[in-house]
Amino acid sequence: MNRVIRFLKDWALPVSMIVGIAAYFLFVALPFGPQAHVVANRAVGIIQPALLFCMLFLSFCKVDPGKIRLRRWHLWLALIQSGSFILMALIIHFCHCPENLQILIESAMICLICPTATAAVVVTDKLGGNMPGIVTYTMIANIMTAVVASLFIPMINPGVEISFIQAFSTMIAKVFSLLVVPLILAVLVRYLLPGLHRQVLKTKDLAFYLWTVGLALALTVTTHSIVHSTVPALFIIGIGLVSLLCCLLQFRLGWSIGRHYHDQITAGQALGQKNTIFIIWLAYTFMNPVTAVAGGMYSIWHNVINSWQLYKKRHA
Repeated sequence: MNRVIRFLKDWALPVSMIVGIAAYFLFVALPFGPQAHVVANRAVGIIQPALLFCMLFLSFCKVDPGKIRLRRWHLWLALIQSGSFILMALIIHFCHCPENLQILIESAMICLICPTATAAVVVTDKLGGNMPGIVTYTMIANIMTAVVASLFIPMINPGVEISFIQAFSTMIAKVFSLLVVPLILAVLVRYLLPGLHRQVLKTKDLAFYLWTVGLALALTVTTHSIVHSTVPALFIIGIGLVSLLCCLLQFRLGWSIGRHYHDQITAGQALGQKNTIFIIWLAYTFMNPVTAVAGGMYSIWHNVINSWQLYKKRHA
């Protein structure tokens, strides 16, 4: 029994991913009618944000608000994300790329510009990184993404009839309730309810295990989107390779820049771990919907890297 528990602790994220994928195939194999699928989708739509909210609240309670400040590596990471997105937008606009090539470039664009995952706070904490640093950059990345994407998406997709203000407000609204609200609530609990705050701090790994449940649900949704995709399998492989290269590149750049500023773990997670739900939404809303596959594949890659890092940390 102890070996099983140790195995689950060492490989919590891979187990969660496998359970999420298996859950999808098990659900579709059962003799449920169409109404059951509708109910399941609604349930996931409620449970997943609730898990993320609770997870972030627990994590933010560990963060001293006085330490949330801008760091130099934040600027380098923001420059990499925005600069790469703008450069590829200009290439698409002026070079008139073939449709298949443009889809691959757009897949890379959304993988690079996508803001830091809210769950990066939890993983960074488990890896022993800088919690205030990752919280600050998550805020920066979300605002930067909303500004840059709103400005340059019309350049690559003129068919999107939406103003900058509309696009910006839509993107900010997607993250405000799940990022800013739990942070404000955590700060209020810290200063107004210190007794409750102390009790919350005793729940050492609860946020991480909530994330494993949320990850399983995310992989179930990802599997559904890939299975029901009308894109040829060879093209899915191509998009998967693009998302893998983007994932490896961003983790490597984050680690390299972070090492220079003595914050390797935090910068790596800030640049490499992405809000893949946001990628999928951005693709369906503003890009060629085919590029949504990149978000699902990126979810697999960054969680494999996180699993490797957590294993190394536990056995260091």
